[in-house]
Amino acid sequence: MESLRMPVCISCGRRIVPEEKAVSFPCPNCGEVTIWRCEKCRKFSREYHCPKCGFTGP
Repeated sequence: MESLRMPVCISCGRRIVPEEKAVSFPCPNCGEVTIWRCEKCRKFSREYHCPKCGFTGP
């Protein structure tokens, strides 16, 4: 049986469920990493860091 890999919020580390209002986008600096952010971290403008290039975003 194949297991599904759920995305994880890069700011808080919580798993993102399909029903959640989350967002994914490529890193604004390098474009090589997909950044996932949960609704709560977006709402409170919590920082995130790209694991590849170190870019920090709001």
